[in-house]
Amino acid sequence: MRDGHVHTKFCPHGSKDDFHEYIEQAIKHGIKELSFTEHAPLPDGFIDPTPYQDSAMKMDDLPIYFEELRKLRELYKEKITIHVGLEVDYIEGFETETTNFLNKYGPFLSDSILSVHFLKLGDRYDCLDYSPEVFGDMAVHYGGIEKVYSAYYHTLLLAIRSSLGTFKPKRMGHITLVQKFQKKYPCPKNFDKEISSILSEMKHRDYELDYNGAGTAKPLCREPYPPTHVVQQALELKIPLIYGSDAHQVKELLQGYKEIESNIKRFS
Repeated sequence: MRDGHVHTKFCPHGSKDDFHEYIEQAIKHGIKELSFTEHAPLPDGFIDPTPYQDSAMKMDDLPIYFEELRKLRELYKEKITIHVGLEVDYIEGFETETTNFLNKYGPFLSDSILSVHFLKLGDRYDCLDYSPEVFGDMAVHYGGIEKVYSAYYHTLLLAIRSSLGTFKPKRMGHITLVQKFQKKYPCPKNFDKEISSILSEMKHRDYELDYNGAGTAKPLCREPYPPTHVVQQALELKIPLIYGSDAHQVKELLQGYKEIESNIKRFS
């Protein structure tokens, strides 16, 4: 068992649960491999558009984060494999800054994820998964829910195709995150064609897919990221799937795991 997507006390919008609590609980669950993938500091010059500007860890905390995890890897090495990781944001227009960050800190990482949370329209950036209210405002600003979906999948494709240097993450995070509020904002258009293109690009680059259980716990989503039919296509392409709880507190470890495990067995 492996959980490849876990957040920590360094996340401003998460809990203050200690590393030890996560690790001890993971061991109790039978998890053999655990990746701490905190939200990487946002690139130089980018202004976090969220109300409290709490989307990512602070740059000043990064050395402390690395050092704590280095010690914990050694302390628990007989019981569990701990990966030092980051969830890196692809932000359109900040590719150079992101590459510079990865060139500097990539050597410290043993695992990482590349995700899209922020969309660009003109000079404006929005965090699409912040809240239903923000998403609704985006739908108005973009000219419809389907336009937000289109912008998301377009940006995801840009992320996959971007270079970002030697240390670019090779696993794409929650590729259907745009569906987080789908029960309140159902999309009138099907984006299977765009998702197929994304999976094809991932296969071409030998990327992994974050099979993310967090959506199952979101009241306006209630399904993994990505949903079952997308997972089936990924399996047919032989894209490696890495389960991720996307836990932001200890009690969220293994969220969605039973549903995901059931889906995998169905296609085996």
